[in-house]
Amino acid sequence: MLVVHTDEHNFRTLGCYRNTLPRDQAFVWGEGIKVETPNIDYLADHGALCTSFYAATPVCSPSRASFMTGLYPQNTRIVTNDIPMDGQVITFAEILRKQGYSTGYAGKWHLDGVGKPQWAPERKFGFQDNRYMFNRGHWKQLEETADGPRVASRDKDDNPDYGIAGADEVNFTTDFLTQKAIDFIQENRDHPFCYMISYPDPHGPNTVRAPYDTMFNHFDFQKPATAFKDSTGLPQWAKMAKSTISSAEMAKYFGMVKCIDDNVGKILNALRETGQIQHTIVVFTSDHGDLCGEHGKDNKGNPLEASAKIPFLLHYPGRVPANTIIDVALSTVDFLPTILALMDVQTSGLEQGRDASDLFRTGEAPDGWHDVIFMRGTGRRDNKPDINWLAAITDRYKLIYSPNDQPWLFDLQTDPNELVNQFSNAEYVNVISDLSKSILEYGEKCNDPRVKHDKINEELRTSIK
Repeated sequence: MLVVHTDEHNFRTLGCYRNTLPRDQAFVWGEGIKVETPNIDYLADHGALCTSFYAATPVCSPSRASFMTGLYPQNTRIVTNDIPMDGQVITFAEILRKQGYSTGYAGKWHLDGVGKPQWAPERKFGFQDNRYMFNRGHWKQLEETADGPRVASRDKDDNPDYGIAGADEVNFTTDFLTQKAIDFIQENRDHPFCYMISYPDPHGPNTVRAPYDTMFNHFDFQKPATAFKDSTGLPQWAKMAKSTISSAEMAKYFGMVKCIDDNVGKILNALRETGQIQHTIVVFTSDHGDLCGEHGKDNKGNPLEASAKIPFLLHYPGRVPANTIIDVALSTVDFLPTILALMDVQTSGLEQGRDASDLFRTGEAPDGWHDVIFMRGTGRRDNKPDINWLAAITDRYKLIYSPNDQPWLFDLQTDPNELVNQFSNAEYVNVISDLSKSILEYGEKCNDPRVKHDKINEELRTSIK
């Protein structure tokens, strides 16, 4: 199995996702403004695409922890960035290692605290070969040295920096990490392997090597339509700093995505050359999105679609039919139980995510399936009350409770731009009741202290009919 993981990736930049959207949603930066991604699209064409796949918390560390373990962030210790993951958790890599798989990891980890870059963290969590794993940073150039890998761009004091000067198809981070994945694939062609490559792009800084740095300069990127919405009465979770991203920076963002796609192509070609393409699971996903000017905001951290929804593609020849579209809400916590079930590997039984393997095999949900996932805003490192937002999401609805604001309900079918709060609309009373009940059940089962907050708890209970 190969997992390709990007960082802060707006799903609309991928051709396979644009194909699932009406034109006004596919081209939010202007009609026809797009980046072609044929290699990533190949995974969708020959496997499954999830249209409603979400981060359990839409920031780096909590999302990654939930993806690795099948646990909600509050149960991995990582409720916000730069907290070390609980050493007792069990990752999918550890389970596969014990099954005899060769395991490895290259790229950004972000699960071992504040170390930066911190190469090859001591705690491997099942990834045996973690020589090219670094804990933090969005470095643009990497190199080999006699002492191991390091950041190639250095400041005057020989400290690593994000410089792009001199980057090429060998040392640019995306290319460098790709080669490590290819090396591992070739070395392990004759026995089972699990390798994860974690690109730090297209997270900022928005810089990329030639020729990708000028490839999209001809586009006149426009502000998305949602950037002009009335901000009166918006909840706290929607009041982030205003977008400062420019057309030139969006061109570089597109360039990073194109570079990633070309490198995915290199990996797929390596699998074809070694005869492994029909025998290898390939997953493509990200940790969270990037608003890229949508709703007048940049980056992530809130429950809006471009922040919280992430691409998820699964190529599994012989097990997952080609051109499978899954229109059911799934989350990063669902990855571990689902992928191991598809591989016929027993889990630890500790995971809190759901086994969605039937959806990938047959397109049909198992009996008793409830189309709802749960998402939470970041928590605190100290012992002060955990008072950020909490959401229940289905393929159509998104219900958000917060200690600081009135509840919000979005109907993504009638309001894909997420502009209208339907919480006070009597037509949605049953939807609100069902989702509120689900949140209370989740809070009890998964030990989420946010559900016990006085205001949230009262609103949840009064919403249940």
